[in-house]
Amino acid sequence: MAKRISIGTWAYSIGPYENDPIPFEEVVKQLHDLNFDGLELGGFGVHPNPDLQKTTEERQAVRDLWETRGMGCSGLAADLWSEKLITAPNDDSYLATFRKNVKFCNDLGIDVIRVDTTEDPGVLGQVGDEPEKETIVDYDTALKRVADTWRTCAQEAADAGVRVVWEFEPGFAFNKPSDIFRVLDAVGHDNFTTMFDTCHANMVAVHGSRQPGERETLPGGIRELAEKLKGKIGRVHLIDSDDSLHDNHTSTHPPFGDGNLNFDEFMPAIVDAGCPDDWWTIDLCFWPDAWKATKKCKDAIDQLAAKYG
Repeated sequence: MAKRISIGTWAYSIGPYENDPIPFEEVVKQLHDLNFDGLELGGFGVHPNPDLQKTTEERQAVRDLWETRGMGCSGLAADLWSEKLITAPNDDSYLATFRKNVKFCNDLGIDVIRVDTTEDPGVLGQVGDEPEKETIVDYDTALKRVADTWRTCAQEAADAGVRVVWEFEPGFAFNKPSDIFRVLDAVGHDNFTTMFDTCHANMVAVHGSRQPGERETLPGGIRELAEKLKGKIGRVHLIDSDDSLHDNHTSTHPPFGDGNLNFDEFMPAIVDAGCPDDWWTIDLCFWPDAWKATKKCKDAIDQLAAKYG
């Protein structure tokens, strides 16, 4: 299956770009000029989101920006970070925000929504020498809260024709390899799978970054994690890793060639694991020169697609 290539637009609106974001229309035009097949929308800040574009007409105008150029939108990274998925006493607020974003997906013709556990891994216990969290939830309670909420999300999104993909990473709770499988099993819904980001997979499976308690890795690293997630990957994000964390929070996302990953080592496993769509997405989250690095990354992922796509 030939791959369609997109890139996460959040790279141009947060972090180094927070005070001077690239206007969304300019982003779409530039990606079109670089022969991207589409974009993955960071639905927050000054870029299109359900709180900025509230009417059907406003949302159609956003959709027209890429569709009139023959492009698609591979997914929505929804703004759920103000919600507490683990420490809140109930999930009413989380579900309301999730539903608002699923409606936004429907209005923009987007069929994938990204989620994460929204809270620091420290809510499950002490993380290395980091300050201990005031609120710590026991593992089984936390797992039940996450699974029950996401099972509801998965079913409601399925009813709306939207797939739910969970991006596991060092920055948020349930970031050990075994956690990933426990969450998948506990949710237990066909419409709930993972987002497999190669730099996060490196920091989770190879380095065990920011894990509460005892560190857990996999001998086969990224490749082994992809093998174990066969049939459970709903979106593929490809980017390099320099084995470091950004602001001691999440994985650093350096452009292809600026990190240490050997893509030939694990790409066959990612491809063999399967995915229900044909998108491969570049993620340059928090990279200082993401705008300038975009063409370099597009050229690199095109080579990967030619070899493995």
